[in-house]
Amino acid sequence: MIPKVVLAPMEGVVDNLMRDLLSTINPYDLLVTEFVRVVDLPLPDKVFYRLCPELENGGKTPSGTPVRVQLLGQNEEMLAWNANRAIELGSHGVDINFGCPAKLVNRSKGGAALLQYPEQMYRIVKAMRDAVPAEHLVTAKVRLGYEDKSMYMEIADAVAQGGASEIAVHARSKVDGYKPPAYWEYIAEIRNNLNIPVIANGEIWSAQDAERCVEVTGCETVMIGRGAISLPNLAASIKTGEAPYDWRQTLQLMLDYSERELSGRKSTYYPARIKQWFSYLNRQYAEASELFRELRVHKDTQSIVSCLGHAMDNLSAKD
Repeated sequence: MIPKVVLAPMEGVVDNLMRDLLSTINPYDLLVTEFVRVVDLPLPDKVFYRLCPELENGGKTPSGTPVRVQLLGQNEEMLAWNANRAIELGSHGVDINFGCPAKLVNRSKGGAALLQYPEQMYRIVKAMRDAVPAEHLVTAKVRLGYEDKSMYMEIADAVAQGGASEIAVHARSKVDGYKPPAYWEYIAEIRNNLNIPVIANGEIWSAQDAERCVEVTGCETVMIGRGAISLPNLAASIKTGEAPYDWRQTLQLMLDYSERELSGRKSTYYPARIKQWFSYLNRQYAEASELFRELRVHKDTQSIVSCLGHAMDNLSAKD
């Protein structure tokens, strides 16, 4: 079975520029934004437009892929209000983050910290579901637990009982972080016990991984995060059998990304963003490790762009 593929909401990584770039070369079924933090007030529209500028394009990327706003917080009343506002602005459904393991987020009792309190998760999902018109999806992303995986079914059931349309499960606990393996067999148990669609997430780095994940979990949709950054055309590889990008194709993509980044509002952050991308590419490409050793000493934008350009020139010279 060829699964549907969703791009995961990776905070500080998958912004609108990366969503645009990846959706141009991949047939994603859905993209989910970085989280929109909700505290105790209705958010102004400008916050939604800043984190999800696709809302000004009917909630889709320039290539036509639908985008779903993700919220993060613990105040069910405000999450409900802002969920409805995201829908009014054009989001294709709305998602709630119960999976972020970041210490800063968890200290404020958001993200994965809520996995310790299934009743609160239930109240949040129910409030969002009650606030959002029935024809729009309300979804949640969870992990298998906080300190361990003993509450995985209680967590999933809280989301389902709250009225969620579907649930994405990252097959690790918060304490597991991103350390392999991903415990896909737990997702299979969740899918067998819930009456809503379940999306499988965790340790999908290749089309073969996606195939195995579907076999183990029985899920019809997979969510990819770090694998999508490590291998830029991973979704196309999963869905159409497209050959994984070689290093030249990936390097050209980085040059394209650089051009977009430098013409946008985040150009100040370009050196950090491009180095962050290399931390993922190193897994897939030996050439990325070699180039990063040269590139990481540079701190200014122009030097980094020149370094990437020289690397492409050297590849061309070898042909």
